[in-house]
Amino acid sequence: MSDNKIMIGTWAWGTGSNGSSMVFGNKQDPGILKQSFEKAVGNGFTNWDTAAVYGMGTCETLLGTLIAKRDDIFISTKFMPDKKYRSGSLKKSFEDSMTRLGRDRADLYWIHVPNNLAENLNEAIPLIKDGKIGGIGVSNVSLSHIKAAEELLAKEGLKLSAVQNHFSLLRNDQQPIIDYCSGHGISYYAYMVLEQGALSGHYSAAHHFPTFSMRNFAFPKSKFRKIEGLLEKIKELAGKYNVDPSQIPILWVIGKGAIPIVGITKPSHAEKLAEAMKVELTTDEIAMLEKEAAATGIRQQGMWEPQ
Repeated sequence: MSDNKIMIGTWAWGTGSNGSSMVFGNKQDPGILKQSFEKAVGNGFTNWDTAAVYGMGTCETLLGTLIAKRDDIFISTKFMPDKKYRSGSLKKSFEDSMTRLGRDRADLYWIHVPNNLAENLNEAIPLIKDGKIGGIGVSNVSLSHIKAAEELLAKEGLKLSAVQNHFSLLRNDQQPIIDYCSGHGISYYAYMVLEQGALSGHYSAAHHFPTFSMRNFAFPKSKFRKIEGLLEKIKELAGKYNVDPSQIPILWVIGKGAIPIVGITKPSHAEKLAEAMKVELTTDEIAMLEKEAAATGIRQQGMWEPQ
């Protein structure tokens, strides 16, 4: 099993604003998260993604306690720029993130949304040249944003390392960007591949998301009724390959040439993911899932997404 096909996400780990209770409607137990981390790493998943805005720093802080004294963990984190550019904000956010993570270097550092992209990339360049940022990435971006970032970095003899966008069976409009990235040596990471659990097979109109959560408002019961056919096909494939239904949308993303960012909050999640890495969907199965997804008429988009 190769862990470079997967990035482990920690959006659901934080507390408070933009944390687990607000976004997902569930409060996480730090002890269970520690067990989840150990189980994931034990299964070879050593690439971890977080962000300054997840729980407003609490996610990074918790992850920092788990990676202390370890040099085998690849760390990806992000800077959330304001709508109005503020000089020095990226550098300060980077330093604050490194303090919380207990690191002096980010293996992969992202500009979370493309607000004032050129100004913020210019601010990141000295950190890249000093070796404090191993690779620079841009998130929630269009193809024009990617090309502009490439051009700016190339003038400094640098390269864009990665793109991270929303990509799932219910947000299947990224293939041109994935293909572009593939042709230009840029890693493409997909987030919300399970649509915060809507595609996991563990929720439905009858068994719905927690009422007071952002994902409940983003995916109401009426949407679940529209995806019943898709969920049934997902369960059929899961039965064929003897994996949990939650793994099929993840395998679909891998089949499309992207690296999925998969949230883990229980040790069993890591075990299910490890089992799924032994499976590869066929071209016909990938096409069948896309057909079912298109029939739902749903295109999911987060409120934070600029496009």
